[in-house]
Amino acid sequence: MSLKVVTVVFLLATIVVASDDTSFTYNGFQSSYLYLDGSAEFTTNGMLKLTNHTKQQKGHAFFPSPIVFKNTTSGSVFSFSTTFVFAIRSEFPNLSGHGIVFVVSPTKGVPHSLPSQYLGLFDDTNNGNNSNHIFGVELDTILNTEFGDINDNHVGVDVNELKSVKSAAAGYYSDEGFKNLSLISGYPMQVWVEYDGLKKQIDVTLAPINVGKPEGPLLSLSKDLSPILNSSMYVGFSSSTGSILSSHYVLGWSFKVNGKAQQLAISELPMLPRLGGKEESKVLIVGLPLILLSLILMVALAVVHVIKRKKFTELLEDWEQDYGPHRFKYKDLSLATKGFREKELLGSGGFGRVYKGVMPISKIEVAVKKVSRESRQGMREFVAEIVSIGCLRHRNLVPLLGYCRRKGELLLVYDYMPNGSLDKYLYNKPRVTLNWSQRFKITKGVASGLFYLHEEWEQVVVHRDIKASNVLLDAELNGRLGDFGLSRLYEHGTDPHTTHVVGTLGYLAPEHTRTGKATTSSDVFAFGAFMLEVVCGRRPIEKGGESGSEILVDWVYNCWKKGEILESMDPNLGANYRPDEVELVLKLALLCSHSEPLARPSMRQVVQYLEKDVPLPDLCMLSLSSNGLTFGLHEDFQDCPMSYPSSMNRPISHTSSIVESLLSGGR
Repeated sequence: MSLKVVTVVFLLATIVVASDDTSFTYNGFQSSYLYLDGSAEFTTNGMLKLTNHTKQQKGHAFFPSPIVFKNTTSGSVFSFSTTFVFAIRSEFPNLSGHGIVFVVSPTKGVPHSLPSQYLGLFDDTNNGNNSNHIFGVELDTILNTEFGDINDNHVGVDVNELKSVKSAAAGYYSDEGFKNLSLISGYPMQVWVEYDGLKKQIDVTLAPINVGKPEGPLLSLSKDLSPILNSSMYVGFSSSTGSILSSHYVLGWSFKVNGKAQQLAISELPMLPRLGGKEESKVLIVGLPLILLSLILMVALAVVHVIKRKKFTELLEDWEQDYGPHRFKYKDLSLATKGFREKELLGSGGFGRVYKGVMPISKIEVAVKKVSRESRQGMREFVAEIVSIGCLRHRNLVPLLGYCRRKGELLLVYDYMPNGSLDKYLYNKPRVTLNWSQRFKITKGVASGLFYLHEEWEQVVVHRDIKASNVLLDAELNGRLGDFGLSRLYEHGTDPHTTHVVGTLGYLAPEHTRTGKATTSSDVFAFGAFMLEVVCGRRPIEKGGESGSEILVDWVYNCWKKGEILESMDPNLGANYRPDEVELVLKLALLCSHSEPLARPSMRQVVQYLEKDVPLPDLCMLSLSSNGLTFGLHEDFQDCPMSYPSSMNRPISHTSSIVESLLSGGR
């Protein structure tokens, strides 16, 4: 591979080199001097072009002189700062040929490196070797699972390997919150990389070229680079292509040791080629071809219009005119969720898939649930209930904003909760563990919201699907009960109608499975299972080896029976908790799980117990008997539609429930 060194007079670059201080600034690379190899070159208008439209190529560009990075006395790495403007242009709008890396390397160029996913930094023999002594910040546009990439559009900090120490989706923080950026958009963006030698901290910031440096970095991590970097190192860029043709540009670059890199003069940077290439001139010599072309275009536009209208066709009947403010247009929801694409998917379950969206005009963030519904209840009555539920307003409920009907689908639109569902903080080795005060606050919040549904609103609302996955957390980690797709309304003082059994196994009250009636008492039973989830960090039913399925409430009951109820709490809570509060919630959960509906407290009483306004009754006074029943399916139970937790996607074995009549019967 030929090496190219460009040596010309310095016109646009200012360079200062000392033993422990180096700074330089390139506002464009016209008449500049850098060490280039591979496919790297300078364009005629002064851009550094690392790769061209050639497959499986790599390109390097390095500042030609070594830079002193370490204090000779202490051996620690000096603080340093760099900023540069880059752009990635691909032959396809949504695909690219790998990315760009700002790199600190012991050598100029990396002669034995590979292109494609190795980004011109390593090969398959040295990736991950401590002897590499390489630090890099990658702007990666390909998802490589072998390196643990988080997505195909991220910024990562690399140390001696391409598995990033830390990475984040490309974007930046503004006053309006986080804004996503596409690294392969073709538009110029600016990067700031800063290392604090005293704090041993690395900050990386990204922003569009027309936006100033954001106050907060995109990613920040503590990392001492002293064991990584040698006393003298080279700084530069590496890039590569794979099977997709793409060009990687650097428009300007500034660097400084022991100080802040000089700001780039954005107005002086060279211009990128126009997106889409040169516009071709098509001159029609005679009028007839022009007329034919116009007719073809008109027909094509008409066809596109018909297809588009058909795509967004939705059902709208006369009786829905009254629900105007609650009715969303399918077109708006499709635009908000980017066509319900997989990247916007927040989650899915037995009753639908939920997508994140941003409404096109108001810019409000929403969660859109697509429900494929085959209900015995008429659509008109169902929509009337949905609209009524949309009037609910409580700080611990997820607001249901409205609905949309299209073909066989019903779409429910909720307010978006940024911290997602509670279950991801409880199960499967959560990345973030909630402490006790947070869990207790969430429990009390959900209880307050459920009390509002049962007693404080103008009608009684039975939720019918209370569980951790249906409790969402807002920006302040407040618990909000959501997913009213199964809720039912009835007037105060009347009985609910009998329906077929719906809900989730492990939360269903015994009488619900027998009679099909969902009541406020069956909601209290489910809330008891929910409280056990929160305190124990376990699902209501889990596979228990040879013994079959293990019932959480049975286990907690036996711990209480032995006088060791605190042994059932989540070990991830550690030692920072209040034993009296943990014991209160566990005992209250057992009381709510009583097999007899009349023995369970109301949600009003539950709130009073949790707020400690009223002392919890002694469980021993409930006259419990050892009348345990087999945990099996009730007659006609198999005909009842229900959703299952992820751990229950398998047949339920007939397991003996050792709990006494407090818990007897199906759940």
